[in-house]
Amino acid sequence: MSEVFVCAGCDAVLTAPVSRVALPVHARSSFGHDLLPVLMESGTYAVDREPAGPPWRLWDEVGPERAAARGVYAPVHSLPYGPAGAIVIAPGDCRGTALIPGRTEGYCCGLTGADGPNLACERCGREVATLQDDCSLWRAVRFLEHAVRRRPSGTAHPVPDEPTPLYDRPGTPPVHPTGNWDPCWEIAAGAALAHLLAASGGGPVALPRGLLTDMFGRVLGAFLPPPALNAPVKRVALAGPDLPAPDADVAVVPLHPRTGEPCPPPPPDHADTTPATVPLPADIWTYLAFSNNRRLVPAPGTLPVEALRDDPLPPHPWLPFRPDPHSFLATLARLPAVRRPWLRAIHDRVRAKPYESPF
Repeated sequence: MSEVFVCAGCDAVLTAPVSRVALPVHARSSFGHDLLPVLMESGTYAVDREPAGPPWRLWDEVGPERAAARGVYAPVHSLPYGPAGAIVIAPGDCRGTALIPGRTEGYCCGLTGADGPNLACERCGREVATLQDDCSLWRAVRFLEHAVRRRPSGTAHPVPDEPTPLYDRPGTPPVHPTGNWDPCWEIAAGAALAHLLAASGGGPVALPRGLLTDMFGRVLGAFLPPPALNAPVKRVALAGPDLPAPDADVAVVPLHPRTGEPCPPPPPDHADTTPATVPLPADIWTYLAFSNNRRLVPAPGTLPVEALRDDPLPPHPWLPFRPDPHSFLATLARLPAVRRPWLRAIHDRVRAKPYESPF
């Protein structure tokens, strides 16, 4: 059953019927200098449990102890001290709101919300939300948790309880027709790379051939030692629903599309320990696990509908894959493992020069 959100002051309906899903991994990332797509699919909402927005406090002002209490274990430029628990929806699902005069802070193409909430309830004038639609930002409306209340909408709006229904879709392809890598892949890879490095323990890892090597191989080769003769190497493999139990030390698993929690891999048949997990968004994991990128060969006669065709050719990237350094740093700083000296050294190296090799 879907829900609507109403104004906590006057009960005016402020959203279309929406159903809860996980907050996208790229929600806190910016990209490029163009207008970006909407963050949330129409008919869905997510809850951002982390503090967001102003006021911001610099790292030196917060200090390591207070930052660690907030789950940040390595230096960052600043920490947000705005309210937590924002309800995030697509702008097209917003109802009954109006822009607040004077709250128009932005860079060049729209609003950022840097000066606080910029949407008010049309009926009572209460500040209820922030619209973000400037360039470089994923377009979204963020309702203040205390300014709205949930109510059942009486409308059925199914959202999958398990990731399996997503397998009916092809997943999100990694390359745009222009030859550019999809920024959501780059951002997700940056976050996953932090988990993968932590799971490696600082030793060599072995990646399977294909897209996983394209995503992580170059960066891991720069940060981790090469395999030595007769030395242990941690094996990495995809794992999750509809895949066999992995014979690997590190399992790349999907994030549940509704809860955002990693889906645990099936237990290995002959192993005393459960593999460490590296999470990826469900749509990206689905493409990695089930995309049909077989090599095309000539076929006689008329091709059946389900046959792969060689026209148009699939898009190919014109640059090597580059995990996003900012999502990498943001994720790594929030892993307790970053306190290990070797991993902290990687964090500090990338933080000092985020756009140098291997990024």
